[in-house]
Amino acid sequence: MTLEMTMIQRIFMILISLAAGFVAACSQQDDVTVLKLAHTLDTNHSVHKGMVHMAERLEHYSGGQMRMDIYPSGQVGSEREMVELVQIGSLDMTKVSTSPLEAFVPIMKVVSLPYVFRSKEHSHKVLDSEIGQMLLESTEVARLRGMGYYDAGSRSFYMVDSPVETPADLDGQKIRVMKSQTAVQMIDALGGSATPISWGELYTALQQGVVDGAENNPPSFFLSRHYETSKYYALNEHTTVPDILLMSLRNWNALEPQQQEWLQKAVDDSVAFQRILWEESTREALEGVKEAGVIVTYPDKQPFMDAVAEMKASFDGTEMGELLKAIEAVE
Repeated sequence: MTLEMTMIQRIFMILISLAAGFVAACSQQDDVTVLKLAHTLDTNHSVHKGMVHMAERLEHYSGGQMRMDIYPSGQVGSEREMVELVQIGSLDMTKVSTSPLEAFVPIMKVVSLPYVFRSKEHSHKVLDSEIGQMLLESTEVARLRGMGYYDAGSRSFYMVDSPVETPADLDGQKIRVMKSQTAVQMIDALGGSATPISWGELYTALQQGVVDGAENNPPSFFLSRHYETSKYYALNEHTTVPDILLMSLRNWNALEPQQQEWLQKAVDDSVAFQRILWEESTREALEGVKEAGVIVTYPDKQPFMDAVAEMKASFDGTEMGELLKAIEAVE
């Protein structure tokens, strides 16, 4: 059985489950328009809570004429599989990291580049600016509609057996990354061996030594319980990759203008709400992993920035390079 056939069968089974359990995407039930949203995160994650808030606000704005059903924890499949379901309209909405989205919308790789943002505040200003809106609109080439960004903090390295204080500590280490070519190139530039593995398989991969470490934000490290296998967490904050809320372009266009307005207002409310939750969850996550015995360090970021400088410079003179300059210019 080929890998291609396995993937086709997987998508087929997901479609069957959608048909059996969901009725239909963007469906009408007793004069209520029901939107189906699925994602891979734990229900304790601030992004999930932000989406629950969105569902509540949608019902409020629409006066009960619209409802959102949320399917968390990878019930519907991996991030890539859910994007594909949203593309064909079998699923209304999903939340994914912008990093693997670059496979569908190449310009999205710009926010996955290392140290593209100077700070959390800078990332928010960029994403709230015309640049962020342009990137949302760019998803239409993939039959998607970008609705908004959720804060996913900064990603840093956590390791099973040894700390990371400089890029030299990554030499030859197998590091799990998302299925993103940019993430692979970054790990290569830092001297590690990039190993793309799905999020749901990572705990076992760390436990069994398939990889030596991974990289993610504090809440994801904590809620996934990866701290049970990885006792070193180095907050070098090499990337600040936002999550993005996506909707099927076809299903968006099928909504009435008033319904679109209600939905976008609910999204905007949830984005602001989730940013507040993110700050709290990051603080709680760091406290939690420290209590569990994880050694948390704060290495000098400059050696990491120097190691990836050539990677970023490779875009000079290109459309991506001009976009990087525009991001840098945002004050």
